Amino acid sequence: MERARPIPRERDWKDPRERDRRGLVAIVGGLALTGAVLLTGCDSVSGIPGDEPEQTSAPTATTQAAAIPTTTPMVVAQAFAVPVGAVPGLPGATDVAARFGAVLAGSTPAELRSKCWMLAPGNVADMATEQKAIFKALAQPATTAQNTVTWQNAGTTVTFDRSEVMAATKDSSQIVCPWVAQDGAEAGPNEADARHTVRRYLARFVGTPLDPSDKEGTYPLVCKANPANWDPSGTGSPTAPPLANNPGKLTGITKFADQEIGSERLRTGYVTVEVPVTNSSGVTQTRTFTLTAGNEGYCIGDVSA
Repeated sequence: MERARPIPRERDWKDPRERDRRGLVAIVGGLALTGAVLLTGCDSVSGIPGDEPEQTSAPTATTQAAAIPTTTPMVVAQAFAVPVGAVPGLPGATDVAARFGAVLAGSTPAELRSKCWMLAPGNVADMATEQKAIFKALAQPATTAQNTVTWQNAGTTVTFDRSEVMAATKDSSQIVCPWVAQDGAEAGPNEADARHTVRRYLARFVGTPLDPSDKEGTYPLVCKANPANWDPSGTGSPTAPPLANNPGKLTGITKFADQEIGSERLRTGYVTVEVPVTNSSGVTQTRTFTLTAGNEGYCIGDVSA
C-alpha cells in the first residue's frame, strides 16, 4: 500500500477533504477485547508509490478466516495490550483504538493488509513498520473533531474516522484501521488511497472484490447525488456527481490493468485516476476516474473515456 512520502496528506474531509475509507473491517470470531491497540501501511507497482496488487490484472478476494484462526483475536488482545489515551466525550472509542493496536502488534504484514483491505496496501505496509511510533502516539490523550478522532505526539499522528469508530463501539468484532502521518503532518488519505478506491470499484465489476463484503451497499465508493457539490474544475457552479446517476456505467467490463493505474491531483480535494479497462468485446480503453474525498473516504464522481 503505499504511502508516497512526498505526497502531503490533508485532513479537511468536508471541502478539500481527503479520505478513502478505510474502514471498518470485521475480523473473524468474536473480538471481545478488554483493552489493546494497533495501526497502518504501503503500495508499489511499476513506479506507482503506494500500490501493491498481488495480481497482474484484477485483485482477488481475500479470505480472512483462512489466514487468521478464530482464536487469534483474543490471544492477540491479551498478549499485545497497548496503552491508549482517553477520548473525552466518546465512550468506547479507546477500546476501538486498543482493538486495532492489538491487531497491529499481533499480525504479520500480510495479515494486517488482509484486515485493512480498504486502505492502500502501501500505507498499510508503512503502519507495520511504524508500530512503535504509532503506539507512542496512541498513549497520548485523544482529540476529536466533527469527522475524526486523533491521537498524536510530537512525531506521529494517528487519525480514525469518527463515524467508523462510533459504529465499532457497538460491535466488538470489528476493527477500524486509521491513517498515520509522521513529522507532525495531518493524517488523511493520499493519492494511493484514491488509486485503491478505483481498484476496489473495478474489482467488484470483474467479479473479484478485495473482500467478499466489499459491496456498494455496504461500502459506498460512488459519490452521492446529494449534496450536489461536485465541481472538480472549480467553476463555482457545483452539480451532482455524474456517476451518481449512472453507477453501472462500466457494467460488462472483464478486466483492468492493475499495474498500469496512475493518478494526478486536480484542484484541492480532487484526484484523477487512469487505468486501462477491457470490455466484453475485448476492446481495451483507458478510463479516467475523478474522485473527491469526504466523510466516508474517497468516492468516485465521474468516469470518462
